[in-house]
Amino acid sequence: MNEVRGTQVRQWGEADSAGWIAVPGEDSDKYSRGVLGVVTGSDRYPGAAVLGVEAAARTGVGMVRYLGAPRPAEEVLRRRPETVSAGGRVQAWLIGSGMDASARPSDDLLRLRAALADGTPVVVDAGALDLVRSASAPVVVTPHYRELAGMLAARADDDSDAVTAAEIAADPAAWAERAARSLGVTVLLKGHTTHIAVPSGSRYTVSAGPAWLATAGSGDVLGGILGALLATHADEIGSGGHEALAALAATAAWVHGRAGERASDGGPIAALDIAEAVPAVIRDLLRERGRAPRGGA
Repeated sequence: MNEVRGTQVRQWGEADSAGWIAVPGEDSDKYSRGVLGVVTGSDRYPGAAVLGVEAAARTGVGMVRYLGAPRPAEEVLRRRPETVSAGGRVQAWLIGSGMDASARPSDDLLRLRAALADGTPVVVDAGALDLVRSASAPVVVTPHYRELAGMLAARADDDSDAVTAAEIAADPAAWAERAARSLGVTVLLKGHTTHIAVPSGSRYTVSAGPAWLATAGSGDVLGGILGALLATHADEIGSGGHEALAALAATAAWVHGRAGERASDGGPIAALDIAEAVPAVIRDLLRERGRAPRGGA
């Protein structure tokens, strides 16, 4: 059992992350290893679905159920044919990446609301951030500065209480903490330094990865990594709540950053390069804690 050794603010690193990687045993199967439900992508941004599913599959989840719109579903299955497109039980959800809340088809809204009402932990990104308050289980949101400003503006009593993206960028740690308390969710605020905050006040920072990570689709890969980690740690989330979510979010940010370093090797990268580097990062983490995988499912 993992334990979150919480302090109010702590830099999260390799040794911390190593304790939050699930390793299959000889009796494991694809269901016991964790199933991630995914509702991401759209006709305008189908690639976001592909990148999130790719990253989740490479992080170690037992199964991915992609339940988004038809066009991104076709692209997902073309890239990852082992993805399941039928509904069923999941241990966690990843929703909203590659969606636009201002131009969201009614079918997508129904899919998103169904995931939020499922009672399982959920990673909420981009085009589903406006729906967070309807979630029935613990939530971790993954906004960038502009998206967090929009979330806080929606909660403000009047325009005088609104915050700008520039103000958040000037003090991201404080705003991540404020958002976590106000919204009642775990916040992973994306940036060169990632800030994670929970409603109780605990905070983590992650400084990993090159500046080359600032590329289209990089956040979709991060969402897939985080979704997979939630699906493989359902028991820990059930007992640890937001503190466990924060540890998993920090681990996802660290894995994402280190995968970016490995893929880059000093040069430019594309988002798919980051996802493809994830298994080697996971392998190194398992070696760090002196434990190797014992077969699969």
